[in-house]
Amino acid sequence: MKYSRTIAVVFLLASLGACSDSSAGGAAPVTDPSDVAADSAVTDQVDTGPAIDVVVGDAAADTTIPSGKHPNFVIFVGEAIGWTGTSVQLDPGVPSVNNTEFQTPNLDEMAQNGARFSHFYAASPRCMPTRAALFSGQSPARLHMTFIPADASGAAGNGTVTPPTTVTDLPTSTPTIASYLKTGGYATAHYGKWHAGNTPPEQYGYDVSDGPTSNTGPGKVKTPNPVEVYGMTDRAIAFIEQAVKDGKPFYVHISNYNARDTTEVTADSLAKVQQLNPTITDAKQIGLIAGGLDFDINIGRIRAKLKELGVDGNTYTVYTSDHGGQDNWSNAPLAENKGTVWEGGIRVPLIWDGPTIPAGMETAKRATTVDIFRTFATLSGLTTPLPDALEGGDLTQLLEGDGNALIQRPYEPLVIHFPHYDHDPLGPASAILLGDYKFVRFYQGNLLKLFDLSKDMSEKNDLSTTMPDKMAALDAAMQAYLLAVNAQMPTVK
Repeated sequence: MKYSRTIAVVFLLASLGACSDSSAGGAAPVTDPSDVAADSAVTDQVDTGPAIDVVVGDAAADTTIPSGKHPNFVIFVGEAIGWTGTSVQLDPGVPSVNNTEFQTPNLDEMAQNGARFSHFYAASPRCMPTRAALFSGQSPARLHMTFIPADASGAAGNGTVTPPTTVTDLPTSTPTIASYLKTGGYATAHYGKWHAGNTPPEQYGYDVSDGPTSNTGPGKVKTPNPVEVYGMTDRAIAFIEQAVKDGKPFYVHISNYNARDTTEVTADSLAKVQQLNPTITDAKQIGLIAGGLDFDINIGRIRAKLKELGVDGNTYTVYTSDHGGQDNWSNAPLAENKGTVWEGGIRVPLIWDGPTIPAGMETAKRATTVDIFRTFATLSGLTTPLPDALEGGDLTQLLEGDGNALIQRPYEPLVIHFPHYDHDPLGPASAILLGDYKFVRFYQGNLLKLFDLSKDMSEKNDLSTTMPDKMAALDAAMQAYLLAVNAQMPTVK
């Protein structure tokens, strides 16, 4: 049977009602002015409190706005940095998680001055899909960018299903954060790892960039670190200085390359982390830790320059990662790692500092990569209408200290669609998160799993056989979402 998009959304909302906990309350559906499908409605996780109004202006943007009226944005994106891949303790409710291996004092300062999110999810457990989602504010499922160019289908091998073939270049017609902010006179730049295809970032609204780089870095050099972590910061500082001189608000995206061993980090950082971690002898592990320190040092350089230029009080700085760590130790106590829809593959840091954010704010509200576009748009104060296809919610009211703020999204709950073979021996999968629960469908063998993350963040206790009604409701909601965004699905051989 085929369903129209409108029917699919209605089905989704009915499913959400079936799997909501009545004791938690919930917002009545409201119409989102930038709905991603006709007649779509907006709800949120059942445990996220009263509604936030998503405000979208109707007037054209004023491109002559003087500097200072609109805030600046600098976003730092780590490569494969897991939930415990910094020295910031993201969840105060998990006292055992207080990483002593990683040393990221500048991120610690950001968290102390701003907000940290304990339940932030990358849009995908892989680089390219999450990066495309960050730029566009659309999910990988909607973009059909669910894997990476090296093997666009996700090799099936001896598997029982055939994965879909992913789009490997973000279409240039896709609105991005950069193209949106440019309508309001922002200067825009991207430095470091792009990895959203082979088209230059300048065709997506960035004034300048390092080009369409991937893991191999600018000019496809073999080891972009440690030179590039400093080089990209030098270029970003020069860009910011020029934007301030020109009296323009700015948006700068700085994306780090991961250090893979001790040869890709600075000698000073390596010596420091070796002294702090004398029992770690694995070159890959100690290199990752030292690389994290190198990136943190350069985050500090940017923040110091903002202060020196007198614009720190009107600038939001944001740190996140594209997916979980490549090794379980950098995600623990979360299960598994990069390339899986287990928590270790998709739950990552989000730290957000800025002029409207209360110092030391901590939140367990569930947020995701695609929320960043809409939040930047609101914080910018621009009146340009948002793109019709924009997903994600507005975190502004939450960031302003309203702990009961509900994050409204055109589609809810959160769905991570990863229909490819990768690091998980269980094969291609999709996951849905709503309230306390997470449901996962593994397409190979039609394996189903259900977890209560409030009691089992390590996903050790599968509830699929004891809570069939909950599982069925979440499965129905997930399938309705995937149908509504026209997601590509794997097929049984």
